[in-house]
Amino acid sequence: MSTEITPIPMTIGGLGTPGGAPPARAPSRAPAVTRKALNRQQKAAVIVQLLLSEGAELPLASLTEAQQADLTAMLGEMRTIDRDTLQSVVDEFVDAMDSIGLTFPGGIEGALGLLDGHISPTTAARLRRQTGVAARGDPWERISGLAPERLVQVLEEESTEVGAVMLSKLSVSQAATLLGMLPGQRARELSYAISRTSKVQPETVQRIGLSLASQLDAEPVCAFDADPVERVGAILNYSRAATRDDVLEGLDETDQAFAAEVRRAIFTFANIPGRVTERDIPRVVRGIDQPVLVQALGYCAGNREMEKARDYLLDNMSKRMAEALREEIGEAGKIFDAAGEEAMNTVVGEIRRLVEAGELLLVAEEE
Repeated sequence: MSTEITPIPMTIGGLGTPGGAPPARAPSRAPAVTRKALNRQQKAAVIVQLLLSEGAELPLASLTEAQQADLTAMLGEMRTIDRDTLQSVVDEFVDAMDSIGLTFPGGIEGALGLLDGHISPTTAARLRRQTGVAARGDPWERISGLAPERLVQVLEEESTEVGAVMLSKLSVSQAATLLGMLPGQRARELSYAISRTSKVQPETVQRIGLSLASQLDAEPVCAFDADPVERVGAILNYSRAATRDDVLEGLDETDQAFAAEVRRAIFTFANIPGRVTERDIPRVVRGIDQPVLVQALGYCAGNREMEKARDYLLDNMSKRMAEALREEIGEAGKIFDAAGEEAMNTVVGEIRRLVEAGELLLVAEEE
């Protein structure tokens, strides 16, 4: 009787394979990478860091100071993130950008900037006053674009320290012009104060600029482009001589200083010899019809100032034209007031047209 013996498997450590072969080891599994959940601020820092590392120019200065500070702090806190987290943040950012159909400026300041040139200056200024929003952009750029007369008022009204900061932010030529417009004592005070501005912090300079710009925006918007002197002068330029003389006489009685400024702003036929150079006379008469010149020059008879202007014009135009005009003036006889003054205004109007076109420069009138 035969006995069947079943071989016992050899094992190592309680585990084995038949025949005593060592057991096959299960493939090892790499530990799973744990993604760190990031909040919105951290994700923003990741995108900023990535874009900056790629050389992108980001307008971070357009953020508020608080946002810039938070972003800087977050960049300083973060160390490393794994590739999967980076890819996830980038994908989320790209998806968010792709889903945007239209963006708005955000805030009244952005809206005013968007509508600049499309709404009236009066409305824009009123909205800025109501909301306390300063004009967009660098406040110092806006301030430097103001007329010297307005900047001088700022230097006279503000403290010496603020005035020194303002002068330091303006161009050298602007600062020199303004100092020349100030009384000597005030100019010396500001010049000395400039030497103490080297330690002023940039944020302080920015706050001063914003404050000054806000004050300027709070000023009422002028309804007229020209100042009162220019407006009155322009009206009197085209008024009849009797009306002009009567108005100036009344202004002398009411406000002599204003009347003197108006007289300097007026440019009439009688002012031609003192304001128009001899070489420009041919250009002036070239644009005026000869019958109009005959009436304008013929109307000058009997008025010493007008006769000076007449002779000045005749002496500086071509001889042939002057002789022809003298002959026609003699034949024309008496020129009535309405026709004569209208013809003179036509001559003055042609001179002003040439000035506005940049083809002629008036000589500055002596004080």
